[in-house]
Amino acid sequence: MTMRRQQSLERRRAAAEIAAARPHPIHRANGDEHRHRDENGKPTYIGNFTKCLRHDDNGFLVDPMDYSEWVRSIDSADPRDIAAQTIGGPPWKVPQNNANNIPVRGWESQGAGSTFELEGPDAQSVTMPPAPALDSEELVAEMAELYWMALCRDIPFAQWGGDATIGDAINSLKKLDWFRANKAVTGSTDVLASSQARRRILRGPGDAFTLSELFRGVTPGEQVGPYLSQFLLAGSRGVNGNDLAHAHADGFIAYGAVRIDQRVRQAPANINYMTTFDEWLDVQNGANLRGRENAYVGYRFMATPRDLATYVHYDALYEAYLNACLLLLSVGAPVDPGLPFLRDDAIDKQTGFAQFGGPHILSLVTEVATRALKAVRYQKYNVHRRCRPEAVGGRLHQLATLPNGPLKDRLAVLQPMLTRLSSSAVKLDVALGDNWLLPMAFPEGSPTHPSYGAGHATVAAACTTVLKAWFDHGWTLPFAFEPVADGLTLTDVSGATPPLTVEGELNKVAGNIAIGRNWAGVHYYSDYIESFRIGEQIALGILEEQKICYGETWSLDVPLMDGTVVRI
Repeated sequence: MTMRRQQSLERRRAAAEIAAARPHPIHRANGDEHRHRDENGKPTYIGNFTKCLRHDDNGFLVDPMDYSEWVRSIDSADPRDIAAQTIGGPPWKVPQNNANNIPVRGWESQGAGSTFELEGPDAQSVTMPPAPALDSEELVAEMAELYWMALCRDIPFAQWGGDATIGDAINSLKKLDWFRANKAVTGSTDVLASSQARRRILRGPGDAFTLSELFRGVTPGEQVGPYLSQFLLAGSRGVNGNDLAHAHADGFIAYGAVRIDQRVRQAPANINYMTTFDEWLDVQNGANLRGRENAYVGYRFMATPRDLATYVHYDALYEAYLNACLLLLSVGAPVDPGLPFLRDDAIDKQTGFAQFGGPHILSLVTEVATRALKAVRYQKYNVHRRCRPEAVGGRLHQLATLPNGPLKDRLAVLQPMLTRLSSSAVKLDVALGDNWLLPMAFPEGSPTHPSYGAGHATVAAACTTVLKAWFDHGWTLPFAFEPVADGLTLTDVSGATPPLTVEGELNKVAGNIAIGRNWAGVHYYSDYIESFRIGEQIALGILEEQKICYGETWSLDVPLMDGTVVRI
């Protein structure tokens, strides 16, 4: 036992050495925090997250020092410093909020990025490029996309091909510089747009911007086949080969001898929130309106973007990826050929279970989730502190409605964006009139933490990276479905869609969940793609450290979000 104790210590030291060898990068923000100032030379923080701080009746900070003190509490990560902060709260501007005694919200897990982990990369050893600046062409495109997403929120996926509003969205977005193929390569004066880090996520190009690219991700497989991943629709057949009570199209996933239904609660169509300035202001001051949506009207397969937004409003952290794992196991998806115990029992004399079997991958896909969440919390709070889309919409609304004077001058940096969005090329003024508040799917708007990166996206990438590592990522799924317009049933489209691979559908489910948050109005497109890369690094690091813990000879070929493959 003394020898075993020493061997265990050596493994732990080896894992620690692997982790310690990872470089800790320099973290860089975009500079908005100190760039935008008021008529007295004080920072306005209009490009940064100020939700839950005190705002005056015009939506500006009552005291910019509140923000400075908040940042100090983030850096210390001491709960006593956080509890000592001055926070917003009642009285509210909306009378009904006062009548309902709406409480104030606190910030969510702002000290998480300062925690330590005993497995995988340190939360501060991964980073993201600077977020798009408030005056960048990229943010113009991101906001245009979010407005169009709000306008398309209730259009069934099955009807996108012939819908006039979808067509307007395509024709509008493809005219924006950011979506044009030649923009980032030649002549751009935007530092972020001309960098390789930003150029790699361009969609388009130009007049070739198509339906298959609209509101979709850019990783391999995300633009192939139906908009929604099969892992958000299909069910499994049952507990064993003889249990054929349910077909994949029934949408029930077996959880052992019980089952879970892929149908989601249906939110009423055409009901959006924070569409008046007083509602917007109460939410920025921290009004806790969570759980105050209009009554739901039943269950159905995700048929519209609003259904997807509802899913990502209430999903458990790793819900979609645990379901995907169960589905892959149930259909007998082959695993990576580098794993052990793949021969007949008569040859191997054992099968995988606690190691290299179902329980191993089921726990591994969940194991990476909170570690990814802590890493992205550091980016959110300690580095970028990017404002949420709802805040930009509120600032654009102020700019369009405030009389000329010092308050409007504070927002002058956004005038080019407002001009571009108001132009005939984008046509958003036809739908929105003079109201530039971003219509939100959730009454409380965004969570109470900054926008960049995205927690859902980071966790999605971490969990799906593990699954792509474990299963044969080139294997074709034996089914392909699409929800009908009313969401009551699934249509078999296997004969009308290209082959759907494990890699592509896992990338797609990650993209659906991440971009589902954009459909709700709480995240930008760049939040999705840059967070993917952090989650991927967290998963790879955990796999690297786990590799030394097993006596078997094994390997994994892991397809990455950029289309390359890394070997563990």
